Parts: sequence; structure tokens; C-alpha cells
Amino acid sequence: MEDRIANRARFDLIRYANCWEDADILCEALQPAPGKRMLSIASSGDNALALLAEGAEVVAADLSPAQLACTELRCAGFRHLTRDDLLGFLGVRPMPNRQAVYETLRNDLSPAAQAFWAEHGAAIEAGCIHAGKFEAYFRLFRTRVLPWIHSRRTRAELLAPKSADAQRSFYRARWNNLRWRACFKLFFSRAMMGRFGRDPEFFRYVEGRVSDRILDRARHGLSEIPTRSNPYLTYIFTGTFAEQALPRYLRAEHFEAIRDGLDRLRLHHGPVDEAAERYADGGWDGFNLSDIFEYVNEAATASLYGRLLTHANAGARLAYWNMLAPRRRPPAHAQRVRSLDTLSERLFLRDKAFFYSAFVVDEVQP
Repeated sequence: MEDRIANRARFDLIRYANCWEDADILCEALQPAPGKRMLSIASSGDNALALLAEGAEVVAADLSPAQLACTELRCAGFRHLTRDDLLGFLGVRPMPNRQAVYETLRNDLSPAAQAFWAEHGAAIEAGCIHAGKFEAYFRLFRTRVLPWIHSRRTRAELLAPKSADAQRSFYRARWNNLRWRACFKLFFSRAMMGRFGRDPEFFRYVEGRVSDRILDRARHGLSEIPTRSNPYLTYIFTGTFAEQALPRYLRAEHFEAIRDGLDRLRLHHGPVDEAAERYADGGWDGFNLSDIFEYVNEAATASLYGRLLTHANAGARLAYWNMLAPRRRPPAHAQRVRSLDTLSERLFLRDKAFFYSAFVVDEVQP
């Protein structure tokens, strides 16, 4: 039997209330545009909506009905709310009585999504972008660990605007102390992440010390990527996003394009290769594959990769992340697909979701 994560991990809870992958580099990699067809992992919907904003047709697939419910709720908000109200309803900004707002959106949801949110009213009232297990993990880090490492003033200074040289200097001289390194390695260890953040099954094919690799990526993110405009860092350290640090799908310039394009979005509950085949008419021009390959072994990666290629158009691009387990274009597909190594590395250096170890872009040949 082929190794599939669906057989090993739980998918009945909101694991990620936000998509912790940088849509800016994703869109540059996949080049979505009117007339192009994109297949995306749904996650919470953020990056599928970012692709939609560029005019593409998007099918978003997910094994988790909870993640699809998050995606549907975002779509309903875009369809019926002003942008200011959407930011309040989702939880970016304060808003009283979100449940009352939800009642105006509820009939726009599928029966499955309505049933899910009927059991998660507290998540609606608190703001659904805060409802995930991963967000709770970061909340624990922010409220219990960070105050023991740095003062409130130092934490605020981390996100203050700085020149590139000043940011590097701040990290070396003020931030990167012994407490930071020790607490970070403990909190972001395999055991802690498996218990409080990710599913333990997501680490099955990870070798070596998890915390050392994530600490090295954190050094890059806090010293080399502008901190003030980084939505992922801002959420981790403040508990929400900021106007100058929003994920791509929530920025003002994309609001109308997403609202106007919602009829070009389809959601699919099931494996991404199943969606690739079911909606294959016209083929696929881009694949947003999140980090799905590192959850299965290399043989299963090659098999899944091949099934996706069956429905790929010439010139189609596949974009995916590695966090802890290295996954690249399988050797069996080297004749048909070329790895865009220069583009991958250039985009990876700008990746605001700094905790990944690689961003990979492949391209299907004629």
C-alpha cells in the first residue's frame, strides 16, 4: 500500500487557521494570470485566494473538512463584507459580536461548513484566524516563553522599522542571547512541536535535530528579512497581523479582485491528485503543493508527483516547500521536468515564512 498521510494523521481539527507559507513568492513562482488554471492545497484558503486575485481559475483541495470550512468562511466574508469588516470578523482587528456577523454569512456556506462552525462558535467569536492548533502553539510561545527571554520594549523594537544593517546589528547584539537560543531549542524541539503544534506523523521522515535547523532559519528571518512588514513574524510576536504586515490575500489592493473572482474558485474535499484528475479539463498550469511531499516517503512522493504530471500542461510549474525533510523533483521525472534552481533560491532568500528549509520550483517541459 502506498504511504499516504491521510492514513496516519488527524484531519478533523483546524490545524492551521492561517496559511504559514509566503504567497508573494508563490505567486511569483507560479505566475497565475487570466486563462491559467491553478491547483492548490487549500489549507485555510489564504494562498488559494492570493492565486485567485491574479485572475486565474483555482481548485483548492484538502484532506481536512476543517481547513475547507476555514476557506469557505473567508470566501463568504469576501463576498458579503466590506474590507474593514472582513478584517474585524476574521480577527485581524477588534470586532464586537462576531457571531452576529457570522449569521449573515452562514447561508453562503455548504452544509458541511455550516455543521462545522455550529460546533465551533467560540472560534467564530474569537476570530477564526486564531482558531488553529498551530496558532495556539505560537500563542504559548508568545505569552509564556518570550517574556522570559526579552522585555516588552526589546520585543517591540524587533518589529520597529530599521535599515538592513541596523536589523542585523540588533539581532546580533540585542536579540541573540543565551536565553533565546536555549528556550528556542527547547520549545521548537521535535517533542514540543509534535505535542503542541504539528501532528507527530508530520515528522516521520525527518532526520537530525529539528530545533537546530529551525533556529538557523529564525536567524535568517530576524536578521535578513525586513521584520516590520513580515506578517508571519508579526503574528508570532503580537498575536495578530498589522496593516503594514498583512498576508497577501488581505491587502487592500487585492480585495476587489478576490471578491470579483470567487466564482472561479472550486473546493475539493480529498487528496490533491484526486482533484487534479476530477477537474482535469483544460489541464493545469500551476500547482501550489504546500509541503505535502515531506509527509510521505520518497517512493510515495515520486508516485504522487507523477499522477499530478499526468494532467499538467507544457510549461506548468510546481511549487512546494521543504520544512524538515528534503524533497525535490523525483529522478524518475527528470526528463519531463526541469528544476528551476536559480529562481527557487532567489525566491527562498525572500521567503517571509522563514522557518522553511527550502522552496522548490519545477517546470514541465514541452
